[in-house]
Amino acid sequence: MIDLHSHVLPGVDDGARSLEDSLAMARASAADGVRILAATPHVRGDYPTTAADMERLLGDVREAVAAARIALDVIGGGELALEEAARLDASELERFVLGGGSTLLVEFPYHGWPLELEQQLFTLHTRGFRALLGHPERNVEVAAAPERLRQAVDAGTLVQVTAGSLDGRLGPSARQTGRRLLELGLVHVVATDAHAPAGPRSGLSTVAGSIRDRGLARWLTEDAPAAILSGEPVPGAPKRRSFSLRRR
Repeated sequence: MIDLHSHVLPGVDDGARSLEDSLAMARASAADGVRILAATPHVRGDYPTTAADMERLLGDVREAVAAARIALDVIGGGELALEEAARLDASELERFVLGGGSTLLVEFPYHGWPLELEQQLFTLHTRGFRALLGHPERNVEVAAAPERLRQAVDAGTLVQVTAGSLDGRLGPSARQTGRRLLELGLVHVVATDAHAPAGPRSGLSTVAGSIRDRGLARWLTEDAPAAILSGEPVPGAPKRRSFSLRRR
């Protein structure tokens, strides 16, 4: 599997506090079946991570993971607030893209609907970037009307839902909204958004296993993320007769 959202870099945001934490997270991811893990530190007002910060810490983590013989490829990225994505110049943004493509992980706020969201995403597109919206299912406005995201998705924006939302760890509202977004066909990626080592039965594989449609589970955790990393168009989701999630 491919996990496109994690806070595995040490000491830069509210994720891993030390390199030891980073290694514990890497081990947990590998044990869960993840083969590629994107390090996506916050890039926003309270955590003003620069591309140079990310690249330096990424090098430290990759070196430590290799020395520990953990079978995991940790790659660079960032979780950018909308205002930071608008403020940074293209050369800085290019250093935060996921893999070798042009996709930026853009943080959807937890409260309120972003003003001029579609215009901001369109501007990113005209600058040569594609947006992957992180965890919109945890936003109160999205929970009230999940279909509001369709305009952005129809315009080419991608959506990432958090594993802990779908399996209920983040509460009933996030679970219900994440499920509804899946039903509407408005989700392209499931990722962990891990901030600490995952415990038993709390990684990406538990969510992949909870989705009764195995083809859909693979598309969300492997096929679509792989296309994003390669810069290719995301393939269409597999056709399914119905959608359901197993309860924990």
